[in-house]
Amino acid sequence: MNLASPFSLSVVAITALALLGLPIGHSMIAGSILYLWLAGLDMGTSAEQLLNGLYTSYILLAVPMFILAAELMNAGTMTDRLLQFCNAVVGRFRGGLAQVNVLQSIIFAGMSGSAIADAAGTGKMMQKLMTKDGKYPASYAAALTAVTSVIGPIIPPSIPLVIYALISDASIGYLFIAGIVPGLLLALSQMIIVAIDARRKNFPVEKPVPLREVPGITLRAFPALMLPVVLLVGIRGGVMTPTEAAAVAAGYALLISVAIYRSVTPGQLYHALLNSARTTASIGMLIAGALVFNYVVTVENIPQSLSVILQSWDLSPMGFLSLVNILLLILGCLLEGTTILLVIVPVLIPTAKALGVDMVHFGVMVVVNIMLGLVTPPYGLLLFIMTRIAEVPLRDLVHDVMPFLYAMIAALMLITFFPSLVLWLPRLLGYQG
Repeated sequence: MNLASPFSLSVVAITALALLGLPIGHSMIAGSILYLWLAGLDMGTSAEQLLNGLYTSYILLAVPMFILAAELMNAGTMTDRLLQFCNAVVGRFRGGLAQVNVLQSIIFAGMSGSAIADAAGTGKMMQKLMTKDGKYPASYAAALTAVTSVIGPIIPPSIPLVIYALISDASIGYLFIAGIVPGLLLALSQMIIVAIDARRKNFPVEKPVPLREVPGITLRAFPALMLPVVLLVGIRGGVMTPTEAAAVAAGYALLISVAIYRSVTPGQLYHALLNSARTTASIGMLIAGALVFNYVVTVENIPQSLSVILQSWDLSPMGFLSLVNILLLILGCLLEGTTILLVIVPVLIPTAKALGVDMVHFGVMVVVNIMLGLVTPPYGLLLFIMTRIAEVPLRDLVHDVMPFLYAMIAALMLITFFPSLVLWLPRLLGYQG
């Protein structure tokens, strides 16, 4: 590559601006405009690509709706009721409170679609519960909260899968369904590590919830537990599109919190809307920047060039997927997940298609990779979030995260090399891939 070419200078500009503290979305827009100027192209094309990408992508409307649903859940007592249900199910075992942490992430995954929302919301609550009276070391509780939070964007609804559907034209409905088994597989790997640690470190046994109280606890949590069921049945039944399902999720969360649980005040509702708007604006600017920069990548013909290079290596489909796993795990340590999805993954998709890789399987594998990057040292975003929430040294947190990370990478290998684990449920429901 010519280091003085417009594209090289554009990449240098984006990197420099990001290192100086400019948000990555703004950096990509500025770098892309610089490229258009140096290449002698119409700089107004950047605005055209930005507006066309944002305003013609109906599927992007799902993002703010899922974010709002998560905010509304955290604003009311829905979170408390679900945690009581989780405790009733698995809290009676040794290390039960740690197992509750895993189970609550599975349940909340069906509502928020965001790892950061899970860590900052229910994760913060679990951190307090686990460290109360010195039951669990603060670093272990923080590590477990960080790794369980990655389940959220894999089990539907999933904001990363919505973005992947945007760039790949894969069916978002089948992507959602395909994420269920891999998400549960990750949760199983975490539960196994917790069970081993519970015996090795003699974690406490919680006071069991009397069986006579379980039906009442389940009944109180039932409306919240039905949210993911409503979404999946609605999507697969053809009643609603995934984007409409996102709006239904927000409306359902509002109905449950206000009309049934009566736990959200007007002030809390206002703050939920405000936080949702802020988060949406942040993600929207990142998507806008990626749309403009992807135009630059397309003009440079980089996806096709990379596809030709990779095909010349005569890789098998599994060899290619192994290479992608290594690449994304490394990038996940350094870059934000949405950036990887919007900038790196579109470059890989043509090669995946040329090798006959199923786009639904590829999408789930990519998202699992990116989520593991959130807890991969040294720069995993969830690690930094949990060091602030738990006030523990990063070194201690990383030490306790590593066994979970190894187990989840093993689960990732199963997802990669056994596509049927991902695709059997979509095929059961009519997927022809």
